[in-house]
Amino acid sequence: MANIVLDGITLPGDLVWEDEFQWVPVARSAEYTLTGSLVIEESIKQAGRPITLVAKSEFLGHIWLYRATVKALYAKASEVGKVMNLTLSDGRTFSVRFKENGVTADSVYHIGDHLDGDRYYLKIQLLVN
Repeated sequence: MANIVLDGITLPGDLVWEDEFQWVPVARSAEYTLTGSLVIEESIKQAGRPITLVAKSEFLGHIWLYRATVKALYAKASEVGKVMNLTLSDGRTFSVRFKENGVTADSVYHIGDHLDGDRYYLKIQLLVN
């Protein structure tokens, strides 16, 4: 399986895009007028599709990444207005930015001092630009 690449950072290709089908590219609203007529408005969304990549697999269980990778992602998430290229393992590419917290990580083993080789579970929250 090919890797996922986010702005030069290589990630495992088996990260799961958990909200891939929880968004549609059409904005819709429906309202009734005072006369009881239904008015429906629709338009194409210009941006904002969420891409949430999670380190889990139904077959493999949790997937972990090294602390050094988490730190590199955290540094990018800490930049204001950072727009990045995302290439998924299937070859699709997106121009993205971090959403809200952007990166959350939990250590696999809870030990005292953390080293760059320590393992973490990861969630990356992005928005298509």
